[in-house]
Amino acid sequence: MSAPLLLALALGAVLVLALGAAPLTATRRTGLLLVASGLVALPAGAALALLVASAVLAAFAVDATLARRTPIVRRTVPSIVARGVASTLTVAGTPRGPGRLRVRQPQVSDIVVEPPEADSGLDARLIASRRGRHTLPAVAARVDGPLGLASWYREGRAPAEVVVYPDVPAARRLALAVRRGRFGNEGRRTRGPLGLGTDFESIRDYLPDDDVRRVNWPASQRAGRPMTNQYRLEQDRDVICLADCGRLMGSPLGDRTRLDAAVDAITAVALVADEVGDRVGVIAFDDDVRRHLPPRRAGGDGVVRAIYDLEPSTVDADYERAFRLVGSKRSFVLVVTDVLEEAAAQPLVDAVPVLARRHAVVVAGAGDPDLDRMLADSPSSPADVYTAAVALDVLDARARVTALLRHAGADVVDARPDALPAACVAAYLRAKSRARL
Repeated sequence: MSAPLLLALALGAVLVLALGAAPLTATRRTGLLLVASGLVALPAGAALALLVASAVLAAFAVDATLARRTPIVRRTVPSIVARGVASTLTVAGTPRGPGRLRVRQPQVSDIVVEPPEADSGLDARLIASRRGRHTLPAVAARVDGPLGLASWYREGRAPAEVVVYPDVPAARRLALAVRRGRFGNEGRRTRGPLGLGTDFESIRDYLPDDDVRRVNWPASQRAGRPMTNQYRLEQDRDVICLADCGRLMGSPLGDRTRLDAAVDAITAVALVADEVGDRVGVIAFDDDVRRHLPPRRAGGDGVVRAIYDLEPSTVDADYERAFRLVGSKRSFVLVVTDVLEEAAAQPLVDAVPVLARRHAVVVAGAGDPDLDRMLADSPSSPADVYTAAVALDVLDARARVTALLRHAGADVVDARPDALPAACVAAYLRAKSRARL
């Protein structure tokens, strides 16, 4: 093989490899044309091969020049999204000249963009799996020349900040159900939030959690089934939510952590408190107080802003320190935490009676769906039997802790992670309906 031909082939290889990391890149088509032209022209002599290779390189230069201008790319990304709830990210791109434009949204941990890239524009689903503040990198764009030989890579200069809140849409749906009188009321329409206060509203079917003193006996006799009086909820009460941010709250529950479930539950209670006219505040704590927002009217949004970026710590929670901030005014106190066994729960059990003397106290935690599945599955091996036994021990321990907390004066809510917000709202409304506030 002659020296000029070798030189042409070497120049082609260097061109393809050296430009691979540069804003201007030779496409695979350019490399294939250089190699193929050299091999085809080899029998005709080195001069022809060099001439053909030069023609390919000239075409590459023309293609690169035509595609050189920076394209117009505009991205629309929501500044606030809810964890686990799909939002829309759009990218509109226009090449400034002949050629083809392809845009790509670089991925980051905890945020999924699907699809991440497309020709000309992008209409993608954005789903965040972790609360807090995240930075979404600038859009990357590739402009291919009209001949398909050269590509220019461009990156935008403006990353976007995405704030990930808890599941606020689900919380607002619960608040709307309460406003319409449909929360736990089988879809019946009413004039406002309902409960057992002092303002009579309607007569409805008796529910297991209803106060027997509110049974409407004449209506029950006429209907042939238990009926109870429904009253409008009392307003202007204090609601204090306590979020345990200790080490146990970092354990995973499917697609979320225990703290994620806690924040979702507190968000729901806070927005419902706004709906029924109560004042709401929050205390977030581990071995120290991390956030403290005293109760105030229409405080739900403030509570969400105070807790949306909470992360679990590596220390145990100090319940007594947090409880000292609750104050003496009678309130509904929701403590969202997790206790797996009696020894870990003892500090909470010891601290609850002090609160329960003056306040309506509810201790809530998210159960682990995996434990229920372990017990539901039929064991097929000794390992399965052992796994089921461990799951049963954990559930028995939770049951003992629940009994201790109830004996100490607290109501206890133990629900699946996705059902915990509604369960906490139900406990809150029960406390109001029983005039415990």
